[in-house]
Amino acid sequence: MVSGNPTQISSLSASASASGFKMSTLAGKDDCLAWAARDPSGVLSPYNFSRRAVGSDDVSLKITHCGICYADLIWTRNFHGDSKYPVVPGHEIAGIVKEVGSNVHRFKVGDHVGVGTYVNSCRSCEYCNDGQEVHCVKGSVYTFNAVDADGSITKGGYSSYIVAHERYCFMIPENYPLASAAPLLCAGITVYTPMVHHKMNQPGKSLGVIGLGGLGHMAVKFGKAFGLNVTIFSTSVSKKEEALSLLGANRFVVSSDQEQMKALAKSFDFIIDTASGDHPFDPYMSLLKTAGVLVLVGFPSEVKFSPGSLNIGNKTISGSVTGGTKVTQEMIDFCAAHKIYPNIEVIPIQYANEALERLIKKDVKYRFVIDIENSLK
Repeated sequence: MVSGNPTQISSLSASASASGFKMSTLAGKDDCLAWAARDPSGVLSPYNFSRRAVGSDDVSLKITHCGICYADLIWTRNFHGDSKYPVVPGHEIAGIVKEVGSNVHRFKVGDHVGVGTYVNSCRSCEYCNDGQEVHCVKGSVYTFNAVDADGSITKGGYSSYIVAHERYCFMIPENYPLASAAPLLCAGITVYTPMVHHKMNQPGKSLGVIGLGGLGHMAVKFGKAFGLNVTIFSTSVSKKEEALSLLGANRFVVSSDQEQMKALAKSFDFIIDTASGDHPFDPYMSLLKTAGVLVLVGFPSEVKFSPGSLNIGNKTISGSVTGGTKVTQEMIDFCAAHKIYPNIEVIPIQYANEALERLIKKDVKYRFVIDIENSLK
């Protein structure tokens, strides 16, 4: 994801004001505890700041858990050159409502609620009106390191609480663990959205998943819940046992093994590509059936394939990012109903710097979640 440009921000500010979003006043007292990066080293350390006061349409959420996403690395370390320090990362947020504004009717104090990758949008364009705020034409405002409608810089979930407009909050069923809910808000929705959009929920169809990390392991879980025949493609043969036994994939293929790949030509209805490292695309396109779909949710530095890989066989290659508010709530409810839980490693916030280093090395199965409630003091 990339931050909105200044033109988007000013137009968003005007339209958000028109739709009732008031310029905020600070709650004061620097009472929000957090961990922040101060410079491109990305090193996190304790930091205090003020959240805005709770507005009439706002929910104030005591954060209990926050997932660690690769986006946290991108902006704490200024990979895109647009980091606004100090950066408080975190956009996989779960917690408990501690206060609601006078106009809030969807949530009450004590409810379990999540906040995902964005916290504002214009609320008036065709996409916002359709519950697809992530595609807001004026640019959705990301949960951290973005300029909000009031000119403030958003700060994420490596913090004790957050104030967000109720529209961008999601109900988490009481029986669903908050630690497990956090990674759904980015990793989960990033793969669920294109799977539903491209009708990958048809039992008996075949799904290939490229990459077995935070996103890939959720794609496997959703695929199995949808009744698909799921194959994992990975460069790491060491992941085979866990992929088959723990995650329940039907098949594991080492993608560098050309014989294994050739044997699967024209056999997949769908492929979800979660890999962000550079990799060839033609070998995977050759695995799709006629009219098959490959969806890219990772961010490699480039995408290259032969036109013949696309045109011959009437194939589709598509991209996707997280999801709108409508599909995000649907996904959370689906996970609760089908008892789908991310595989997580819960850590104290004091371990966040080590966790980010391990994330770079892909040394996590399959998502770190910070226990904010019990470790951020």
